Amino acid sequence: MGGKVFAAPLVPQFRSGQLTTSSTSESIINETITSHNYRTGYAYSASGHNIKTDTYINPTANPTATQTVNGVSFNWTSPTMEAIPRWSIVNQGAPFSLVESVISPGLETVTTVTRTIQTTTTSESVSVFGQ
Repeated sequence: MGGKVFAAPLVPQFRSGQLTTSSTSESIINETITSHNYRTGYAYSASGHNIKTDTYINPTANPTATQTVNGVSFNWTSPTMEAIPRWSIVNQGAPFSLVESVISPGLETVTTVTRTIQTTTTSESVSVFGQ
């Protein structure tokens, strides 16, 4: 076999010190949120002058079957158009006006929000030691 091996003790030659570590991480999240707003009922309005009706202004509701769009189930009601009031002129030959509005149920608005969230985190530690 080989020759003799000699070893000498190893002793650090410093009495104190400092260790500093630093770590940085960054996170980026891209997010898109889409919202669909549905009107589930109807709106009927009428206005004017020199007109009258002999019935209620609110037309009869006509419920619909349940529908599913993109996994969301809903149903709505529509007016029975035959039940919308019939108007007559109060003073024949005089000026008159009539404005009717029917807003049907259905998709009312689509809102899309896109945003990016960027986060940076930095941590630092210092260790001081002595002998």
